[in-house]
Amino acid sequence: MDAMEADCPAASSEDPGRRRRVHGMLKLYYGLNEEGKPGEKPQSLDPCDINGPHFDPEHYLNKLRRECSLAELMDQETCMVKQIRSLDSDMQTLVYENYNKFISATDTIRKMKNDFKKMEDEMDCLSANMAAITDFSARISGTLEDQHAQITKLSGVHTLLRKLQFLFELPARLNKCLELQAYAQAVSAHRRARCVLQQYSHLPSFKGIQDDCLGIMEKLAEELRQKFRDGGSSAKDLSECVELLLQLDEPAEELCEKFLSHARSRLVVDLQGLEAEIRSSPSASDVKDAPVRRPSPGAFIAAGSPPDGAPKMRTLPSPASNTDILEFIDRGCNEFVSSLCLVITSYQELFINHAQTGELASKNIPQMANSKLHAFVDDLAVRYFSLVERRIQEEKSVADNSLLVRALDRFHRRLQAVAKLLPGSSVPNQGTEIVIRAANERLKQYLTALQSFYMDSLTDVRQALATPRLSMAGAGGGAHLGGPASSRDAPSSLPELLSSLSASILNQIKSVLASVHLFTAKDITFSNKPYFKGEFCCRGVRESLVVSFIKFVCQSSRQFCESAGDKGGSTPPALLLLLSRLCLDYETSAISYILTLTDEQFLAQHHSPITPVTALCAEAREAAQKLLNHYVKVQGLIISQMLRKSVETRDWVNTIEPRNVRAVMKRVVEDTTSIDVQVGLLYEEGVRKAHSSDSSKRTFSVYSSSRQQARYAASYTPSAPMDTNLLSNIHKLFSERIDIFSSVEFNKVSVMTGIIKISLKTFLECVRLRTFGRYGLQQIQVDCHYLQMYLWRFVSDENLVHFLLDEIVGSSAHRCLDPAPMEQSVIEVICERG
Repeated sequence: MDAMEADCPAASSEDPGRRRRVHGMLKLYYGLNEEGKPGEKPQSLDPCDINGPHFDPEHYLNKLRRECSLAELMDQETCMVKQIRSLDSDMQTLVYENYNKFISATDTIRKMKNDFKKMEDEMDCLSANMAAITDFSARISGTLEDQHAQITKLSGVHTLLRKLQFLFELPARLNKCLELQAYAQAVSAHRRARCVLQQYSHLPSFKGIQDDCLGIMEKLAEELRQKFRDGGSSAKDLSECVELLLQLDEPAEELCEKFLSHARSRLVVDLQGLEAEIRSSPSASDVKDAPVRRPSPGAFIAAGSPPDGAPKMRTLPSPASNTDILEFIDRGCNEFVSSLCLVITSYQELFINHAQTGELASKNIPQMANSKLHAFVDDLAVRYFSLVERRIQEEKSVADNSLLVRALDRFHRRLQAVAKLLPGSSVPNQGTEIVIRAANERLKQYLTALQSFYMDSLTDVRQALATPRLSMAGAGGGAHLGGPASSRDAPSSLPELLSSLSASILNQIKSVLASVHLFTAKDITFSNKPYFKGEFCCRGVRESLVVSFIKFVCQSSRQFCESAGDKGGSTPPALLLLLSRLCLDYETSAISYILTLTDEQFLAQHHSPITPVTALCAEAREAAQKLLNHYVKVQGLIISQMLRKSVETRDWVNTIEPRNVRAVMKRVVEDTTSIDVQVGLLYEEGVRKAHSSDSSKRTFSVYSSSRQQARYAASYTPSAPMDTNLLSNIHKLFSERIDIFSSVEFNKVSVMTGIIKISLKTFLECVRLRTFGRYGLQQIQVDCHYLQMYLWRFVSDENLVHFLLDEIVGSSAHRCLDPAPMEQSVIEVICERG
């Protein structure tokens, strides 16, 4: 024993994996599965299966001798010896491990034998006692059998007497309960006797009791009604009062109406307080007529960007000077909505959720009461929502959007309590629609503010462009353009003005998006609702605000091209050029950036159709193209007006011999140079055709074109057989057609080419309407040569200038009475001296 106990610690310290293997071998030997039950595997009948029940040692040994060699037999013997030793060791270990369990099992079996023997003795005793009790009960029943009928009869008479006693004492009992205000006991007692009194009301005694009880119960009902009307009792007392009135056959519908009428009077007082608060604030017309306070957009342009913070745009004073929108909503929620929730809860406890028993359960009181409650809540909610919408509509200021968002959040949050208390009510949905309308209205206000800011910015730009001292960067100090003031804070050039204007508009959009983003903050209850976020972010912010503002910029810019007139209307040409570059910048980068920024901030998921970026870019490019074309037209008409007046106001027949270039030609060159510098500040150079080496030395002759050669050939050769008009028409067929008012490209060379085409074409048409003398023709030669010396460098193709100037000189020669052209050397001397 001691040896076994000494070996137990060693056995317990063995590897757990080896224990499981040993137990598995034992289970396999005894044919048990994992649950300890006998396995269902079929037993092996092979006599050579050493683990099977039909193992035959002799047969197994003979088989080994026949099939195995000596070495294999020796190996098999060694293996079998190892297995025997291993099994002996495992068996010994198993016995060591379970030694205490074996001892405990032995003791338990011995104890069970003793307990079961004692229990058998007790069961025998109990069986004997039950038999004695049964015999005794049978003898008692037999003895009392004769008296049982008489006892039953006496018991019935006693019960009837007690009922009669209760009926006769009922009026006094009811009066006592009425004095003690034990209304529940009185109603319960009367309900117990009511049917009996009604059944025997034809008997005078019962009729008197019935009349007395009805009078007492009428007094009790009147006291309950008064208690119900006062409403000063606790919820429990009020619930008991309603239940007792219903048990007294008080009409349930009338009780519901009385309760709701009393509650309505209190809730209407709250609504009147809210309405008085709205009336005390300035009216909408007062707000409309109030002076507008806005920061000057020129300050943003001068600074390059608006300061951080709230949107610096047109703001209106808040109409509610006494209380802001958040205080108004808080008052409505804390007074009206809270009171409404209390009324709903009390009403439901009294008429809907209260368990109905007996006759009341068959009257469908909860359904009737629920319908009345829905109508009551809907009626008051309509008035409350009307006041809320009126107050929200008066909230015109866009300086601080957080107050409105927080107010709408509390409004929406408190209405969810109504939704939980009154499922199926339309109140939460109506409140949600108000929130959505308020958010969309705020977007409209922001759009209006952005549009106003943009137009005010353009006004400041026009004022800056109207200042006579705007030195153009890169103009060499000699070119001036009517532009913004050159004060210390104002931009000093068109690029700076454009950059400041673009930056101020972009910062304004960012500021507005930051304010609008408050509607989608995580702590706002309605921000993540699918009925709000999807429509608000996609159709509201992206389409109604951002896309609409971009379209407004393009449309308002195109409107500057609609002014007609010889001088192009009152729009400064520099403003047209600046707006064309602004729209082009929007097309290339700004639109994509703004929409990407909007989508990133609002995580818009475009379920509904949206305006694609390409469409907006195309619209911006179209506006830029129209503005640039109009700029070319306006500048061309300005120069054309000078040329037209210079031609129409001069007597070309009786003019003196030219000694210098006319001042108007010098002015044309100066203005063209100024325009070139101006356009070069905002647009790239562009591509030119290769210039010839003698572009500035090209000569103009009255015989340079085939048409003029034909004409003067006819003049000096009277017998010339060919018609000069035919030669002129043939020349036009083979000459390249010039489109004067074609669209220009977005580069300086194309713009200048368009302006010069319009100017020279006007010069040509004016020349064709005048008659020239000899010196008039020579003056045109001098002027055209001077223009050729300078204008060729501004256009994309110098041949265009040469062709138009050729046409001008040729037309003047055609209209000359004494065509005697000036020598080319003299023309060059005059032009160089000029």
